[in-house]
Amino acid sequence: MMPTDFDALQASIQATSGPRLAEQRACEAFLNALYHALRHASGPGLPLNNVSIEPAEDRTVRLRPLPQGSWHAAWFRLGLCEVYVRVQRQAGQFVGEYGQQGRFRQSGISEDDLLALARSLMRALAQELGDSGASRTVTN
Repeated sequence: MMPTDFDALQASIQATSGPRLAEQRACEAFLNALYHALRHASGPGLPLNNVSIEPAEDRTVRLRPLPQGSWHAAWFRLGLCEVYVRVQRQAGQFVGEYGQQGRFRQSGISEDDLLALARSLMRALAQELGDSGASRTVTN
């Protein structure tokens, strides 16, 4: 029996499931690590208890399972502020967007790297909420 277009679609999904799942897990782990960094951004021994994370679907998702290179997202509650953060893998780095126009590119994922990113994001959000919200890019 000759394979149908449906069979070809199913085979394609199965053939790429490993890399897609690995990328999804990496992005979700990055978002979770960013959450922990945001909780500890005030310094050693001073965890912020009013920080939470709520995984979310990316607003642009039009296909499931997600193709490689897709965005993975979460809402972060930082006290009185809630910010939507989405991240994807590009050339071995985590590339992200947050807030109205904020962007970051993160190559290092050590605790210090993520703490620096968390502090930069909070400073940028404070500026964005305090002024016209000009575009910002954070590179670590």
